[in-house]
Amino acid sequence: MNNAIFDFTKPENEPVQTYLPGSNERTLLMEELERQSSQQIEIPLIIGGKEIKTGNTANVVMPHDHKHILATFHKARKEDVELAIESAMKAKELWMDISWIERASIMYKAADLISKKYRYVLNAATMLGQNKNAYQAEIDAACETIDFLRFNVHFASEIFNNQPGLGENNINRLEYRSLEGFVFTVSPFNFTAIASNLNTSVVMMGNTTVWKPATTSLLSSYYLMKIFKEAGMPDGVINFVPGSGAMIGDIVLHHRDLAGIHFTGSTATFNHLWKTVGNNVANYKSYPKLVGETGGKDFIFAHNSADPIELATAIVSGAFEYQGQKCSAASRAYIPKSIFEETKKHIIEKVAAMKIGDVADLDNFINAVIDESSFDNIMSYIKYANESADAEIIAGGNGDKSKGYFIEPTLILTTDPHFKTMEEEIFGPVMTLYVYEDDKFDETLELCDSTSPYALTGSIFARDKYAIVKACKALRYAAGNFYYNDKPSGAMVGQQPFGGARGSGTNDKAGSSLNLLRWVSPRTIKETLISPTDFKYGYMVD
Repeated sequence: MNNAIFDFTKPENEPVQTYLPGSNERTLLMEELERQSSQQIEIPLIIGGKEIKTGNTANVVMPHDHKHILATFHKARKEDVELAIESAMKAKELWMDISWIERASIMYKAADLISKKYRYVLNAATMLGQNKNAYQAEIDAACETIDFLRFNVHFASEIFNNQPGLGENNINRLEYRSLEGFVFTVSPFNFTAIASNLNTSVVMMGNTTVWKPATTSLLSSYYLMKIFKEAGMPDGVINFVPGSGAMIGDIVLHHRDLAGIHFTGSTATFNHLWKTVGNNVANYKSYPKLVGETGGKDFIFAHNSADPIELATAIVSGAFEYQGQKCSAASRAYIPKSIFEETKKHIIEKVAAMKIGDVADLDNFINAVIDESSFDNIMSYIKYANESADAEIIAGGNGDKSKGYFIEPTLILTTDPHFKTMEEEIFGPVMTLYVYEDDKFDETLELCDSTSPYALTGSIFARDKYAIVKACKALRYAAGNFYYNDKPSGAMVGQQPFGGARGSGTNDKAGSSLNLLRWVSPRTIKETLISPTDFKYGYMVD
């Protein structure tokens, strides 16, 4: 068996369940929502496979009903972080030496557990704790998580199969070593799949992690840890350490065995991590590998040949799915004057049809934003626009946090292409529209490219192929994921590797082999078959 060569062919993407009325999956999901809503669980730290309860606790609540407590969680102490690092380093000794096939089998088992046994558990936890509707939870917590687990095995096999050729009188090999140390993983609240992948892409390549999960996604993150354990993940390979990001980061970033950081979150936080690593670089055993996916100010750009109803649909879906709390969510649009009025009519009609409320009511397209600080921040931008002479709110604009953190999908029309909401990341259900003269297509493309410090996602809408090609070239560096005639979100593993540059991150493309390559340190091995016995070159005469 040890001599077998395993062929992990490219898998199919996990099918998306539809949750139609009367379907079995809808019944099972509703039952699980009721079960989780009617209980309070306790979430410990999990370090070296052991549950640790520190006694310093806080609550996990429903964003749509913030008085409803779903769980209490324990916060890490300094000694817990140090223990997590020690456990990761100890587990690494065995983990990096076992066959990668054994690691692959754990990933596949975790994927099957999510697909068949825990799909509704993970989806319901994501709905209740992170306030995603059923469809958004399905494509994230179930499908994308499963896809990452399966596709990463295939990507790893592609990497390991990449070997140099034979030389004259020598055999050459590439050994893909795990990094020398542990990897610090920092996950965001908005995607359960990202929380999973930040860890499992790293451990697939033989590394071990210290994981700081977002406080506002602890429910689904805790269930992920339990699934990894059931799948056979050895103790200490992933160490689950909720708590203060500042305290945990301070300890981790000053440890000499820090080998890498896998991060998704704000640009400001990633900049801080990068700066701290730079200031401590002389203290590390190796240069840490820094991989980050950060902010975005994602755009939809329309040419006057665009179809207004298609454009309107992309704007409302791209901006308001999951309340705009995606790194890829559209938040600015450039629309030519000749099609604006018709596009605006369709947009306002579609926004008016969006229902807002509890995630357990599957007719609600819009749910709550994640917490009070997010609510207050988003509403401050809406207030700014409402009071400005350069902007007009043409739909939405209201919020209510008395029971849940609800904000109406909001459309801002501005005459200033550098208006605050055109430039700054808001991370909420706010879309700003700018209307340009049809003959200013080229100039407005340049404006779009230079307006924002981010470069994550964007799209061009046009029937004119020449316009599409021109936009693609002009916006070459404005988006790491660029879309023709589609909203700028919804990347699928194995189809659209995800990531952006500029202020949006290191563009290491999660969902491809490019990301996994960051978690290995290759070693070239040359074996000379017949060693020379003389130092002289052939042309030298005795």
